[in-house]
Amino acid sequence: MQDVNIRPAAVAGAFYPGDTDTLSKMIDDMLAEVRPADLPAAPKALIVPHAGYIYSGPIAASAYALLKPLRETTKRIVLLGPVHRVPVRGLALPDADAFTTPLGNVLLDKDAMQDISGLTQVVISDAAHAWEHSLEVHLPFLQKVIGDFRLVPLAVGDASPEEVSEVLEHLWGGEETLIVISSDLSHYQPYDEAQLMDEATVQNILDLTYPSQHDQACGATPINGLLHLSRKKGLQPHLLDLRNSGDTAGDKGQVVGYAAFAFTEDSDD
Repeated sequence: MQDVNIRPAAVAGAFYPGDTDTLSKMIDDMLAEVRPADLPAAPKALIVPHAGYIYSGPIAASAYALLKPLRETTKRIVLLGPVHRVPVRGLALPDADAFTTPLGNVLLDKDAMQDISGLTQVVISDAAHAWEHSLEVHLPFLQKVIGDFRLVPLAVGDASPEEVSEVLEHLWGGEETLIVISSDLSHYQPYDEAQLMDEATVQNILDLTYPSQHDQACGATPINGLLHLSRKKGLQPHLLDLRNSGDTAGDKGQVVGYAAFAFTEDSDD
């Protein structure tokens, strides 16, 4: 049997519990607290925060709770998150067959990865993925809610909205494909200032106005790409939750902002 090249969990036990049962229960409890939004259609894309679960997990749950009815139809997750440790020009795929978490392995969609590998802005970089938390923290939620799916993980560095949008359009697919953009909002501002900054950023996203800047959202680059494509595809954004670490598990002296959005392909468009 051919060996499977697995990217190991890098932040289990830090950003989220490393014990399988504890992790599973924590996610179940957060999802149970959500009253899912009444959307006009199933989400085609999400923007979800990526901090430690005690800080941003409840906000992430507001997005992932929407996916429960899609368990049988969603077969591929296109996951984009910003690089925090290793600079990258473009969007980086890993040289791996699977990612793993305490909940098991997630196989990568090698055919889809091959399809976009010819784009000039797409590169291969295991270094960009090795310690990157912005993608990994979403996988346990997706494993619990969706179950069996294939993953296209892209660590996003220096890229234009058009370059990100081109990759997303290649991977657009149909109802089997869901796009997830990983991003927190403002970082280390006093509580009141963070609220004002984050409310402005949220309004920009709801208006499909870009570019967002990295002081507004660490995942501004993939967000800008999604907003660019949303204008073209007629996607409608919906705010699901907006809070910060001062509202969840941190003090209010310096906070990090979190928001969750769903983007739908409304029938009117």
